[in-house]
Amino acid sequence: MDTHSQLHDGSLYQTTDEKLIEAQKQRMELLFDCNQTRPHEVEKREMLLHEMLAEIGENSVIEPPFFANWGGCFLHLGHHVYINHNLSLVDDTHIHIGDCTMLGPNVIICTAGHPVLPELRCSSPYQFNAPVHIGINCWIGAGACILPGITIGDHSVIGAGSVVTGDIPSRVVAVGNPCRVLRPISARDEEFYFRNKKINWKKIAPSQ
Repeated sequence: MDTHSQLHDGSLYQTTDEKLIEAQKQRMELLFDCNQTRPHEVEKREMLLHEMLAEIGENSVIEPPFFANWGGCFLHLGHHVYINHNLSLVDDTHIHIGDCTMLGPNVIICTAGHPVLPELRCSSPYQFNAPVHIGINCWIGAGACILPGITIGDHSVIGAGSVVTGDIPSRVVAVGNPCRVLRPISARDEEFYFRNKKINWKKIAPSQ
């Protein structure tokens, strides 16, 4: 089995394969170009992202700078995704982010891990990868860290600074290290948007 296949099947593999290293270098060149775009060069940045990413939907934005091991090669973005500055991806396998999801600044998403056994982390370290799935219309708070193999359900909120070590269900608020469900999204959230500040439904049309 070639190493490229092992990136995506969960196998242990060594990262010293010359073909992998060369492929990564090529992807990093594109990432560098994207991060060097000036603020007004929106069209150039969009063109580069369409070349770099596995998928990118309509009106989806990644604010530079961002970092990715494979230059976003295995990143799948739905429509209307917004990603703030300083996203860091360990994107050695696939990362899926659903429509209308927002990521705050300094979010980290990791798909790669290493064995706990010390002997497998010496001069020629072994690695394995597990994909990450983030559902539609989620909000991932600033500085959150999402670990390999995690699924976050639709419409959920991950609190700032949380470390997500296990799957999170749909339509909940989850916070902490390790990240745990704090509460479901409830009727109170239909009345208040922040602390005791009420939503003025006469001025706001709810999304469908």
